[in-house]
Amino acid sequence: MAYWRKGGEQVSQSTMDLNRAASPPFIAADLPGIGGEIKAEPAHFVVEELPLYEPAGEGEHVYVRLVREGWTTRALQSRLAGLFGLREVDVGCAGLKDRQARVAQTFSLLLHDVDEATVARCIQEDLPVEVEWVRRHRNKLRVGHLLGNRFQIVVLHTEPDGLARAQAVAGALQARGIPNYYGTQRFGMRGDNAQRGREVLEGRGPRKRWLKRFLLSAYQSALFNTWLAGRIERGWFEQLLTGDVAKKTDTGGLFEVADAAVERPRFERGEITYTGPIYGAKMRWPGGEPGELERQVMEAAGVTDEMLRRARLDGTRRPARLLLADLGIEPHPEGLRFTFTLPKGAYATTVLREFMKAEVAWEGEQEE
Repeated sequence: MAYWRKGGEQVSQSTMDLNRAASPPFIAADLPGIGGEIKAEPAHFVVEELPLYEPAGEGEHVYVRLVREGWTTRALQSRLAGLFGLREVDVGCAGLKDRQARVAQTFSLLLHDVDEATVARCIQEDLPVEVEWVRRHRNKLRVGHLLGNRFQIVVLHTEPDGLARAQAVAGALQARGIPNYYGTQRFGMRGDNAQRGREVLEGRGPRKRWLKRFLLSAYQSALFNTWLAGRIERGWFEQLLTGDVAKKTDTGGLFEVADAAVERPRFERGEITYTGPIYGAKMRWPGGEPGELERQVMEAAGVTDEMLRRARLDGTRRPARLLLADLGIEPHPEGLRFTFTLPKGAYATTVLREFMKAEVAWEGEQEE
């Protein structure tokens, strides 16, 4: 592994790449940003989960749609479990959401003999949340059981010509697409989750199993960001390449692109997008130049197939380019209001950073 001197301290190439992964290049770097700040109050960052399916009206689980502010998802799960005498594992959710936000989110509770009206009343009386509805369903709500999230976000104190700047950036993003980077919250308040994950990959770090998995995931995310930055630098971001592993945006099916020219119309219509590596021992590799780039990123980081197997990382593929079909921007008395929808796993902060031209501050948990 290569090393450089920085301020008299020895810094590895992998550490430098991890630092870069938390602040990757902008896709609209040629346009000025609007500045500003977000999350001054929860009502300025509204998140609405879009469900993957509707409750069936029967079953042993009770689905509860809540609107909450000032809670982490995990803290609310714990309180719901305590309120109904459940184990925390018996309270499900589709993903984590920020604390400093107004969030409409669904939880599932394993309750056989409690009627829906009683569940709603107990929650409303005990917790500072709004209960939108309560319905029964047959299975537990699990992470990933959502289509995506709809956002309404106010950016305060933007530049005087912020609206014109935002509209110019929006035009560029709608033409080019948005890099589906992992947001800064993925890397922790101190920004060191990926580096700690690297230590776990090398056989060091904490002993708690859940914490190991969490940190390894952060390291995988950093490698993805590094790969995507490399693709952008090669001028490949707006292109579909022969050999890419593409994903159908409607069904989620994966396939290798045998002829980029043939598939390009579907790519331009947003029906498919290429995917990037969440490195693991069972990950599906692309062919051609895309596969070469992914191997180069892995080798530059000093990661081997054996290390991935030993860490029990299977790997997967992540869509790399997002299109915003419903982006809206309007004046707000103190700045600008943005509305847009993202698929599950995408981060609102990766959209906002393109407009603000800054890494977006955050508080709480990651968006899913």
